[in-house]
Amino acid sequence: MDKIRVGLIGCGRIAQRHAGHIEKLAELAAVCDINEEKAKSLGDAYNVPWFISENDFLKEEMDVVAVCSPNGLHAKHTIDSLKSGFHVLCEKPMALTSSDCEEMIKTAERSNRRLFIVKQNRFNPAIEAVREKIDQGAFGQIYSIQLNCFWNRNFAYYQNSDWKGSKDLDGGTLFTQFSHFVDLLYWMIGDIEEANALLHNYAHQEVIEFEDTGVVSLKFKNGVLGTINYTVNAYAKNMEGSITIFGEKGTVKVGGQYLNKLDYQSFEGEPISELREGNPANEYGEYQGSMSNHDRVYENLIDVLQKGGSIATNGLEGLKTVEIIEKIYKSANA
Repeated sequence: MDKIRVGLIGCGRIAQRHAGHIEKLAELAAVCDINEEKAKSLGDAYNVPWFISENDFLKEEMDVVAVCSPNGLHAKHTIDSLKSGFHVLCEKPMALTSSDCEEMIKTAERSNRRLFIVKQNRFNPAIEAVREKIDQGAFGQIYSIQLNCFWNRNFAYYQNSDWKGSKDLDGGTLFTQFSHFVDLLYWMIGDIEEANALLHNYAHQEVIEFEDTGVVSLKFKNGVLGTINYTVNAYAKNMEGSITIFGEKGTVKVGGQYLNKLDYQSFEGEPISELREGNPANEYGEYQGSMSNHDRVYENLIDVLQKGGSIATNGLEGLKTVEIIEKIYKSANA
């Protein structure tokens, strides 16, 4: 069976992560970035054609386009790629508005192409184990869920980027840093009925156009209560990314810096046994991102396109994350 040919649009740090996994599991066909230096560097590193023009890039022979451009360009690049006849794997967040997400989904349907959304934290071993417990009904009635996201993003992180920190291209801390975490709330508990948020920019007023800290209360449609406490002001380094679930028959906390450890569990029934080995965090020099599970993302993509498998995260689920973030930001501005 021929390898799936993947093109990359956007040649920043996350694209380099994609390129490495594509080389192992598929075939990198071409890369594109408006920054010629970035495009040439990545293209030359993998000996593939590189482009600074999206139109020229989309004329290449490819099966899938992986969209790794700034958040605010995800919708345009996804829609253009789908209309050109390619399946699309879109990095998080899917887009910055739910209306853009809906247009992406409609375009995929009209084009008869598949739209995959990167939500690699779903593949964290501890998260997979907790989701399995939820599916088994091991918690009984779930009462509440707490999400803590305490990371560090210093001035240099924003100053060294031509898009991070801007409202139009970045969108906000929940979009760029913590949309994976918000996705897990939806994936584990369900949709949100009500959000109330207090947001503030304490330490980044000169470099970002939105909050660096937020406190959010949530009511899910199934009656579960939730909270999100998040900041990028943890001193000097990432501190914690954790989810705690309180239920009728069990309590569990998945913690570590990026949801990579089972910190606590107490169940009426059988406990979670030994976890499979997980991947390390994405390394970006002076800071870390979420757990690196892009290999699992590409394995799923190949399984879907070549073997008729089930898509791990579809456009509707990507849309739900954006809707929840919109609700949170709307409540803060009300």
